Amino acid sequence: MSIETDVVIIGAGPSGLFQVFELGLLGIRAHVVDSLPRVGGQCATLYPDKPIYDIPALPVCSAQELIDRLLAQIKPFAPTFHLGQEVVELEPLDDECFRLTTAKGAVFGTRAVVIAGGLGSFQPRRLRVPGAQRHEGQRLHYKVTDKERLRGKRLVILGGGDAALDWALELADIAARVTLVHRREEFRGAPASVTRLKHLAAERPDRVAWLIGQIRGLVEQGDELTGIKLESLGGESHTLPLDDLLVFYGLSPDLGPIARWGLAIDKRQIKVDTEKFETSLPGVFAVGDINVYPGKKKLILSGFHEAALAAFAIQKRLNPEVKQYLQYTTTSPIMHERLGVSGVL
Repeated sequence: MSIETDVVIIGAGPSGLFQVFELGLLGIRAHVVDSLPRVGGQCATLYPDKPIYDIPALPVCSAQELIDRLLAQIKPFAPTFHLGQEVVELEPLDDECFRLTTAKGAVFGTRAVVIAGGLGSFQPRRLRVPGAQRHEGQRLHYKVTDKERLRGKRLVILGGGDAALDWALELADIAARVTLVHRREEFRGAPASVTRLKHLAAERPDRVAWLIGQIRGLVEQGDELTGIKLESLGGESHTLPLDDLLVFYGLSPDLGPIARWGLAIDKRQIKVDTEKFETSLPGVFAVGDINVYPGKKKLILSGFHEAALAAFAIQKRLNPEVKQYLQYTTTSPIMHERLGVSGVL
């Protein structure tokens, strides 16, 4: 027995959740499948407390707050979630439909598929020094799930991208000391964040610092990690004491089973058009960080835009004889009814 539905969305991160909303506005309901055990994708799994500043009309919100707000927004459309299940097979059928199968044996029959898998299957790039693995989850961390646990601690952060910079800035107010270590002077993160960090280090050198160097080993007392061994650009070695070590070397993306579905792929990303965000396989769409096209920017905002255009393309695929009209949520009685706000506004 298969679950029959008009649309299956693979991925329950921000883009996948907003895809539910855009489809719902057009009267199309969806099932959402995600390999993770909870809704939220990378946002909820890797950095739930990380502040986000570029969501329209929200000057700042945490990643988890963004997920919570998206869940509240799609509530009128009652999507069905299938969590902890990885889609391992996608089979096109003769009637322009698809059969999807998960690793747990769930089967879906659907007329359209939206892949909103973020970076696909992702793992943090790990610290490659002897003994690092035995400290993971103790004093060595690849994500922050409870920043209050780090209050009053001496923190060393490794990395030069946005995650390392953002957490250095976020934790500076609660930690006893934050030291960011990067292997070169040029950072990969936002220039504004780099400027803020250097400003803080100049104003509060007792609380915030940034160093250029390479980690060469760990310092241990018994079973506990107590510091790291650093080598500067000039070749000098010194020890940096710590209470907790945060490693943000980025993510290692892997498309997993998606890579075997016959889609056009460029550097582990799915190629799409910019009219419908359809892949090389008609009826299969891709939105969010998993897709690529000329000028692509990996922003949550971009995923929202892509989901809106994909929804209209899916509506046309499902009902090719029906003329499409653009209706606005501010004035459309049909939209108000679908949103459950009729007579409220």
